[in-house]
Amino acid sequence: MSGGPVLPGTGWPEDPATGATPVAGSAAEVAALAAGSADLAEVTARQSVCRACPRLVSWREEVAATRRKSFRDERYWGRPVPGWGDPKASILILGLAPAAHGGNRTGRIFTGDRSGDFLFAALHRRGLAALPTSVSAGDGQRLIGVRMAAAVRCAPPENKPTPQERDNCAPWLAAELRLVAPTVRVIVCLGGFAWQALWPVLPPVGYHAPRPRPAFRHGAEAMVGSGDGARSGHGEVLVLGCFHPSQQNTFTGRVTGDMVDAVLTRAQTYAAANKQVHH
Repeated sequence: MSGGPVLPGTGWPEDPATGATPVAGSAAEVAALAAGSADLAEVTARQSVCRACPRLVSWREEVAATRRKSFRDERYWGRPVPGWGDPKASILILGLAPAAHGGNRTGRIFTGDRSGDFLFAALHRRGLAALPTSVSAGDGQRLIGVRMAAAVRCAPPENKPTPQERDNCAPWLAAELRLVAPTVRVIVCLGGFAWQALWPVLPPVGYHAPRPRPAFRHGAEAMVGSGDGARSGHGEVLVLGCFHPSQQNTFTGRVTGDMVDAVLTRAQTYAAANKQVHH
């Protein structure tokens, strides 16, 4: 599946929300609206208008209004950035949060920033993305058997969400995971923040979270079992750790293309071998 239709003249993804889409203004409302989302379209629409975290709302909208000099002629998305990609993905890639001038500008996670350039090049090498770069929602990029999401859906100041903001946003991730669980066989966590954000959302979706929680490292692996097979209808999922392809990590060589390729190859191989299991 591609990034979806694009609003003419903006480069943004087509707005998933309408005037009738309910807006979450508190953590309790996030939990209720996320749990009540019947499909990906509904959860995407609802999360795209969320206003539950005042600090994040203020920051994302300030960035969208002031803009970076190099993008001063562009209109920014300036809202929560929902997950995107293949609705029947076998691999889910989980990041930290949208970049202030990347996803917060383009309306699509990992699109329009250096981290995304590095990640999409790796995905393209493995045949998991149609293009080696992703610059805007209208660039023709498609994810192949992959879906992307962020643990926190709004761009945070200094790229550092608070624990409370992470927890407020967790029900959106749980809802998205619940809706893609029938086909997802691998979850790749980019960075320690995504790794830690994943474990609390697993039990509500019907998975047994490992105890003790596995420590994050590049190449870390953990198997997550179905907690209630009769309800969830899905089986084991392989969780992989990967250093985040941030500029700091890629420029210093802490993470290289070969390192990311190895994680994606492991994900791809496992997903392919287990694709027909636990439908």
